[in-house]
Amino acid sequence: MNPQPTIHAIRIGTRGSPLALAQAEEVKSRLLTAHPDLTADAVVIVVIATTGDRIQSKPLKEFGGKGLFTKEIEEALLAGEIDLAVHSMKDVPTELPSGLGIVCLLPREDPRDGFLSPIADSLATLPRGATVGSSSLRRVAQVRHARPDLRVVDFRGNVNTRMRKLSEGVAQATFLACAGLNRLGLAERITAPVPVEVMLPAVAQAVIGIEIRLDDSVTAEYLAPLHHLETAHCVAAERALLAALDGSCRTPIAALAELQGGGLTLRAQILRVDGSEVLGTSRQGPVGDAAAMGRDAGEELLGRAGPDFFADT
Repeated sequence: MNPQPTIHAIRIGTRGSPLALAQAEEVKSRLLTAHPDLTADAVVIVVIATTGDRIQSKPLKEFGGKGLFTKEIEEALLAGEIDLAVHSMKDVPTELPSGLGIVCLLPREDPRDGFLSPIADSLATLPRGATVGSSSLRRVAQVRHARPDLRVVDFRGNVNTRMRKLSEGVAQATFLACAGLNRLGLAERITAPVPVEVMLPAVAQAVIGIEIRLDDSVTAEYLAPLHHLETAHCVAAERALLAALDGSCRTPIAALAELQGGGLTLRAQILRVDGSEVLGTSRQGPVGDAAAMGRDAGEELLGRAGPDFFADT
């Protein structure tokens, strides 16, 4: 049996939203369970404000892509101010800074979107002309495609902020990830989970990823027991698709990979920003081909879409 690595403290970097803190606490709890030699005081959570957190007045698409939620945390990691970074994998760019890597993925939570509304039990039953709030380009495009009669408004802010806006009547419905509400103990606020056949989720939705310096073998050893291989196969397929499409927060892309019958099934969609067109594809194959399937599906969709598909309309 290999001896346990020696470490004085493990510093976990995270955003400061309630959901981000809940995810960091989950990582801490799993570390303490996997390593009885660690004391609670030896695992410290460090809150880092990101550009995405500071920008609340305008849509994120005006300021860049997914790195808005990871840049400052990765800078702290590279500077040695923290030992690991906890991310929602749907916010992580496909290209990471040199010297950093995602080495651990926790088991995936429910990947579905949750529909929240005080006046309807599903997107289909919303009254004609109702207002839907969302800051997700993917969800906005999916809503516009399914219900072009609805009015869509931008809904920035953390989970609690968006639920407050809903209760104040800013919109009659919104969508939040089931995983986030489950992790916050707010599952009862979900009017109904949206079937993936109706609304395919974001790439790597519901997955917590842990990023470290690749030369930090001590932290890597501590994280090794936490890594969930089945989730890793699915995320590999989805993120390879995203990389092939050069996707970002400004690109409506949806995908879900699932393990079925010993193999992997991948479903993927790209949408015009205005919801006027959706292109979809799927792949099935052995889990060892997960990344190759994702790349192939992404290249197919890119070829079918043409250069102006993702242009704002």
